[in-house]
Amino acid sequence: MMRIFVTGSTGYIGSEVVRELLNAGHQVVGLTRSENGAAWLEAAGAQAQLGTLEDLAGLHRGAAAADGVIHLAFNHDFSDFAGSLATDLHAIEAMGEALEGSGKPLVITAHANGIASENAVIGLAERGVRTSIVSLAPSVHGEQDKGFVPQLIQTARMKGFSAYIGDGANCWPAVHRLDAASLFRLAAESAPAGSRLDGVGDEGIPFRDIAEVIGRHLNVPAVSISREEAAAHFGFLGTLAALHIPRSSEQTQALLGWRPVQHGLLEDLEQGHYFKH
Repeated sequence: MMRIFVTGSTGYIGSEVVRELLNAGHQVVGLTRSENGAAWLEAAGAQAQLGTLEDLAGLHRGAAAADGVIHLAFNHDFSDFAGSLATDLHAIEAMGEALEGSGKPLVITAHANGIASENAVIGLAERGVRTSIVSLAPSVHGEQDKGFVPQLIQTARMKGFSAYIGDGANCWPAVHRLDAASLFRLAAESAPAGSRLDGVGDEGIPFRDIAEVIGRHLNVPAVSISREEAAAHFGFLGTLAALHIPRSSEQTQALLGWRPVQHGLLEDLEQGHYFKH
């Protein structure tokens, strides 16, 4: 049994990581910014530490008192993304300093353009911290999802059709958030220092298949659009909607014994909860 300090502990993924750790018999101290978050953690059976990612002394203290850290918090402020990345780096440095030489785990989540944070984690692996980097699929799906898929659904509602680009054969990987939570637990328990882990369940779903399921549930047509039309239709998702980015978690599964067992993205969409609001 470990005492694990979790940042982002009340978020979409973090709340499931907390439950996963508690169900496995670990103790959890969750970082939260609010009294409501603290109340949720305590009701779940965890302890709460009030604070933010900017409170570096608090992060150092939380990490020093723990047997390991799972770092999930991130400020998704796209108006100052460079600032968010800098905050993430400083947070990792503070917690890493507290763990240096201990052999304890520090598990982080990869972010776009977060090279400095990843390099810092690689450096900590050479200084006696059992670090690992989890790279999640672009769609981490499940109930209460607020990511890419709900935005695709909202766009289809607004435009009156569910779009895909060209023939829609470009593939997206995906992972259920419950499977992601089990991967973070396993990383904290046993991932070797310096590990890079792929949080992928569905290795690649044709974008057209996603668009067609959305269209059927909204009773609107699925329609092909050109690459030139994508930015106007999808907004900032236009570039991502065109990407062909299949990924495999075969090596991660072999390393940790992790097995994605939850619904895939298309089956999750068919459950209907994405379309209730």
